[in-house]
Amino acid sequence: MATTTTLAPPRPPLISWLAVASITLGIFAIVTSEILPIGLLTTIGADFRVTDGTAGLTMTLPGFVAAVAAPVLTVATGRLDRRVMLCVMMAVLAAADVLAAVAGAYWVVLVSRVLVGLTIGGFWSIAAGLASRLVPPSAVGAATALIFSAVPLGSVLGVPAGTLIGHLAGWRTAFLVLAGLAVLVLLALLTLLPPLPARQATGSRVLLDLLRLHGTRIALLATFLVVLAHFGTYTYVTPFLEHVTRLSPAAVSAVLLAYGVAGIAGNFLAGRAVATAPRATFVVCGGLIAAATALLPLAGTSQAGAVVLLVLWGLAYGGVPVCSQAWFLRAAPGTPEAATVIFTSSFQATFALGALLGGVIVDAYSVSAVMVAGGLVALLMAGSFSWLARPRRAA
Repeated sequence: MATTTTLAPPRPPLISWLAVASITLGIFAIVTSEILPIGLLTTIGADFRVTDGTAGLTMTLPGFVAAVAAPVLTVATGRLDRRVMLCVMMAVLAAADVLAAVAGAYWVVLVSRVLVGLTIGGFWSIAAGLASRLVPPSAVGAATALIFSAVPLGSVLGVPAGTLIGHLAGWRTAFLVLAGLAVLVLLALLTLLPPLPARQATGSRVLLDLLRLHGTRIALLATFLVVLAHFGTYTYVTPFLEHVTRLSPAAVSAVLLAYGVAGIAGNFLAGRAVATAPRATFVVCGGLIAAATALLPLAGTSQAGAVVLLVLWGLAYGGVPVCSQAWFLRAAPGTPEAATVIFTSSFQATFALGALLGGVIVDAYSVSAVMVAGGLVALLMAGSFSWLARPRRAA
């Protein structure tokens, strides 16, 4: 007897694309919730009377938790309906943002950040591979690109917008707005997503085999260095702009918005360039981040210099997630979900480590010192990747 269990029921194209858009908006909400403290770091620290380095824990915790949650949740829930998992994760995100908004003590904020980390690991790893189950085969590429566009958009647009809300109405209001967005996404997922029963579960053996591949190791090293450099410095860009460049909170929001616009442009430019020159594109991104961060303590003392370097920085970082994800997928074209899990876990772990080490340098030395240190690490990434990822010559 013939079976059609592998075929999705016919759905109107508009509903299919709205389902893809709901997943995209969910990732946008998650990424923005994760990195919103970057723009509000000094405000949150002042409210709870903690140092900028200690306030940086709000960035460190979600990353470490997500790094563990991505493979663990993917393997543990491999046979559950993906629609149910996405909805549960979005409900957890809404609860986490509300908890942060009403926190009366700093440790409560940190608990909320642990919940954000769980959401990142559970939602992102599952959602990234669902495009092929929602749209026709001819549209899978476009749908996948739309889903992944939420990563740089959340990084480069969500922070400036959240920072502006935080400075106008208070940082707690910014988290409440994000909680409202998470609830809207939850309703959209419940309405638009069809049942998505598990197909082929991603087991621990698949992940271990993927880590043994030469291409995966190169992608891991490059991602580790460039993300370490970026988040070790960008986490503390608001204290730099306020204390060194001497910008007002409103001006900081404007500069971060310019950074965000440049990041969106960098995302699309890198998306086009990585298809034909993946190695050069990744090297250029790392080199530009190195130049921008290392020069910031010198040229960033003036408002014009800070704006130019932040725009250059945003342009470069906008291409980093695209380049990194592309290298992981190139290393394992037959197991895209496993590649996405490795990408998510490594990205988040390094993101957290960068924020942690950056906080140590800020508290021990200065916010300018962390910029120089990040520039050196990004330069190391560009040089090592340029050499290790060069095409191998045939014997």
